[in-house]
Amino acid sequence: MTLGNLEKPVLLVGGYGKTGRRVAERLEAQGVLVRVGSRSSEPAFDWNDRATWAAALKGARAAYITYYPDLSVPGAAAAVAAFTEAALDAGVRRLVLLSGRGEEEAEKAEQALKASGADWTVVRCAWFNQNFSENFLLDPILAGVVALPVDGVREPFVDADDIADVVAAALTEDGHAGKLHELTGPRLLTFGEAIAEIAAATGRKIRLEQISAGEFSNLLVAEGVPDSLVELIMVLFTQLLDGRNQSLAGGVAEALGRPPRDFADFARDAAETGIWTPRRTRRAVGGVR
Repeated sequence: MTLGNLEKPVLLVGGYGKTGRRVAERLEAQGVLVRVGSRSSEPAFDWNDRATWAAALKGARAAYITYYPDLSVPGAAAAVAAFTEAALDAGVRRLVLLSGRGEEEAEKAEQALKASGADWTVVRCAWFNQNFSENFLLDPILAGVVALPVDGVREPFVDADDIADVVAAALTEDGHAGKLHELTGPRLLTFGEAIAEIAAATGRKIRLEQISAGEFSNLLVAEGVPDSLVELIMVLFTQLLDGRNQSLAGGVAEALGRPPRDFADFARDAAETGIWTPRRTRRAVGGVR
């Protein structure tokens, strides 16, 4: 393993997010100095304020790039391209991008990174297991009814811990530069099947209720989800769940030499934490994926 200069930090853009905080834990356990890039960190980082980028990048030896709210939104690819240029200008050559599977805008961001001359790695994923435990699906699961505009399309749900392991390796080890790691779980599951796994793990009755896209949008608004996030969630459910990602990939094994974590194992371990035990009103955290 090649950690490089331990006195230089690794910048984690979105380091408080679902994958970012997990990557931080892994790097810190290895003795790697971590710098979180967020609006609340010091120095601050804001995707919408390019004047903040230079200070966040200064002196870093590598960077993990996650785009908020999601690479699928218009303008995301241009922002990633500009950030990549700023990183190279600052002497940061090792760049790892979290990308979206089957997303046109995300693929544009990937191409910009690849064409930059950086020592790039792309980690491409679709839906995370943790969407069910750390996101807008948590409260419906606690309520026992998850209303979604889905049919029988299957998704290769991937675990955020697997993603973090791959990202940490790409940031600190040789052999990942110039590679696309496409990550999936070991099985394809419908949302209904995933919810049934959670019900089995918790011993609770939890069901999926299929509703229209319009009903789903109204439900999100009624629950107080911010308009910008509602728009993004609707894109993910109405455009990307068309079967385009209904296949498995071997990125976890390729990067780590082990199989990906199964959804049933995730559901069992998450259930043991009590996150799906309806004791009190909880607020979901993190971005969409």
